[in-house]
Amino acid sequence: MYGLARRQLRPKVPLRPGEGDKQRLTSLEGLSALSLDALSSVAYGPEAIVVVLVVAGTGALTATLPITLAITFLLAVLVISYGQVIAVHPDGGGAYAVARKDLGPRFSLLAAASLVVDYVLTVAVSLAAGADALASAFPAVAGEKLLICLLGLALLTVVNLWGVAESARVLMLPTLVFVVAIFGVIVVGLFRSHPAAVVGTYQPVHVEQALGVLLILKAFSSGCSALTGVEAIANAVPSFRTPRIRRAQVTELMLGALLGVMLIGLAVLIRRDHVVPRGDVTVLAQLTAGAYGDGWAYYVTNLSVTLVLLLAANTSFGGLPVLMSLLARDHRLPHLFGLRAERPVYRYGVVVLALLAALLLLASDADTFRLIPLFAIGVFTGFTLSQTGLVRHWAGERPAGWRRRAVINGTGAVLTSVAGVILLTTKFLEGAWVVVIAVPLLMLLFARIQRYYTDVGAELQLGRVPDPPDRRAGSLVIVPVGEVSRLTRLAVGAALALGDEVVAVAVHGDPRKSQALHQAWDAWNPGVRLDIVDSPHHSLVQPIVDYVQRAVDENATEGGRQIAVLIPEVEPRHRRYEILQNQRGLLLATVLRARTDVVVCLVPFRLKV
Repeated sequence: MYGLARRQLRPKVPLRPGEGDKQRLTSLEGLSALSLDALSSVAYGPEAIVVVLVVAGTGALTATLPITLAITFLLAVLVISYGQVIAVHPDGGGAYAVARKDLGPRFSLLAAASLVVDYVLTVAVSLAAGADALASAFPAVAGEKLLICLLGLALLTVVNLWGVAESARVLMLPTLVFVVAIFGVIVVGLFRSHPAAVVGTYQPVHVEQALGVLLILKAFSSGCSALTGVEAIANAVPSFRTPRIRRAQVTELMLGALLGVMLIGLAVLIRRDHVVPRGDVTVLAQLTAGAYGDGWAYYVTNLSVTLVLLLAANTSFGGLPVLMSLLARDHRLPHLFGLRAERPVYRYGVVVLALLAALLLLASDADTFRLIPLFAIGVFTGFTLSQTGLVRHWAGERPAGWRRRAVINGTGAVLTSVAGVILLTTKFLEGAWVVVIAVPLLMLLFARIQRYYTDVGAELQLGRVPDPPDRRAGSLVIVPVGEVSRLTRLAVGAALALGDEVVAVAVHGDPRKSQALHQAWDAWNPGVRLDIVDSPHHSLVQPIVDYVQRAVDENATEGGRQIAVLIPEVEPRHRRYEILQNQRGLLLATVLRARTDVVVCLVPFRLKV
């Protein structure tokens, strides 16, 4: 009536925290949560090119722009390629998912190991670089760089344990400030005829070699460090709201456009102003001072760069737990990594990533220069495998336009493989050898875990119809008791409901207490036999284990009954009181499981206090 359509009333079930599509990422939130690693690379990618070229003199810096354009072309190829990865593999996993489907088990293990190494190094390098930037602005904290990194790591861990969507919303503001500041540097810098200010101390340039093909290739591979993080969105597609594929692809395009424009704009400024490395400042800080001067805008930009570098580690927290869940589903990691909490978070993956990054920071003393040679090897391996796998995919499926897609992916595979080989050979003695050792060890670990799960499945005959269950003549339930009480009544009642024969067993070292228990048991008369084991040394666990083992031995000679041990346990209402309860029941259950094959059951008695 009154022109309103009748609505059907349906009961609404309240969602738990983290459930529902609103808890997942929008495109902008995905850009904040998963793209900071790539976007923040403008702080060190262009500088990596300059540091390599300057050994051929300041005139060689004119090659910065052509090299950057080549890197941007590779970026475009990767963005298009990972857009295809997102469509073909919407469950996430990126290079691992592609290699697993199209390249076979060994290459999928290589992809997984490379991505794990890259994600852990992303956290460590981002935090260390952020701490360096902060120490450059405030020299007083230079001695506490490791502590700053560990505090930043702890903060990111807590935020991500709360939920990916929540962490994305936290990161949106600093991401916006950073992007606006960098674009401001480019636009304002281009409008200035000369730098507004010069910062840093002068360092003489010594020409050590001529500008040749090898040096250009080395500068190209070093500058490709700006491409790390491009794959993170494809690895975390399940974190997006529906329609997930479209949102993830839009986010990938946004990332590529922003990063490409920033890299080209900064390269134009470097070439025009002949920016060379100077003491105590980065190349990006020089460009910032050239655009804004050395006033408040200079400090705001540098602080935003510091903050974004610290938060860029969040990319790994969004990608690695999802990858580890896929590895767990494929039986290549413990299955607990596939478990999700009430919020849509793989918390075991988050915790393990934090611990590995903390160990790496401690081992390197948060030294960025010791970490950077390890940085890009893993991600370039993933780039090459994912694009090679897609070439195989298009050749096998042959959909409309498959040749064009295969050419794009094949071109990207060739470029990334060349860059990876150059990077590995030039950085091998500087620390890249660690990755060469770590990746095969991780592959071996994944393979051994998978073999274990395969052997377990064979022994359990998973996927096969088992033989009929054994028919046993009755069952025996043994109940450890201490005294006659409501706890004893609960345990004996549960045992009578489960077994054909029930025996209560108590352990006492004092004859007077044994006599008192006998009298109380007879007065109660539950219809269950009570056996009291004498223990002069006041040991509780071992006498009961021996009693159960004797019952097992006697049962084996009589034809076999199912034996169970039912252990009553007191559970306080509040967790803070658990420490006040003895843990003998849990200890007894652990020992019985380790030494016997009996069924062990715990019966909780929940207190109201």
